[in-house]
Amino acid sequence: MSVVEHIRGGLVVSCQAYGDEPMNRPEVMAAVAQSAVRGGACAIRARGVADLEAVREAVDVPVIGLDKIGDHGVFITPTLENALMIAATGCEVVALDGTGRPRPDGLSLAETVAGLKQRFPTTLVMADCATTEEARAAVEAGADLVGTTLAGYTQDRAMTDGPDLAVLAEICASVGIPVIAEGRYATAEHVRQALGHGAHAVCVGSAITHPERITRALLAELTSGPA
Repeated sequence: MSVVEHIRGGLVVSCQAYGDEPMNRPEVMAAVAQSAVRGGACAIRARGVADLEAVREAVDVPVIGLDKIGDHGVFITPTLENALMIAATGCEVVALDGTGRPRPDGLSLAETVAGLKQRFPTTLVMADCATTEEARAAVEAGADLVGTTLAGYTQDRAMTDGPDLAVLAEICASVGIPVIAEGRYATAEHVRQALGHGAHAVCVGSAITHPERITRALLAELTSGPA
């Protein structure tokens, strides 16, 4: 079964930790990924060479790999060099910034996709986009999948309270490739809505795999709610 067919209608779980977080260790991320797969995840999204190598060895479902360099501008697998390093870990899909913003290495999105596919012809490319126009451009650039990952995280589209289902519906109606709904999806109802709007699969991260944020959110709700 192809990767695209394997993830159809499924839940992709993003397993990522950052900075000095106690979970930010490859063996921990691999264990989190294993737990997600045992729970039914159809694929894992993970970050960084070390984590990806550990996750790839730990699970037998497709892995969407990426890198993050910095925290502003184009920072999701921002260069062709980053993309090649991620592909070399054995992940089936490489996710990268699919916006029209300038890339650090000066290459266009199309040049990045072509360079990656030249070295790794069987690796799929997922373009993380913010707008419908970017999703269309990503298809023209050769992307195999489109994600709504950056909707609300660039100046081109305001952030919604919860997932941006409107842009998801627009993109699904505008492109002829699978669309992965991602970005502030946190509940079963969000997942149902995304699939109902045409998403090929849905990616959920912090709501499943980030206990620090989950704990903070729960405590914040307790302290702000009625006594």
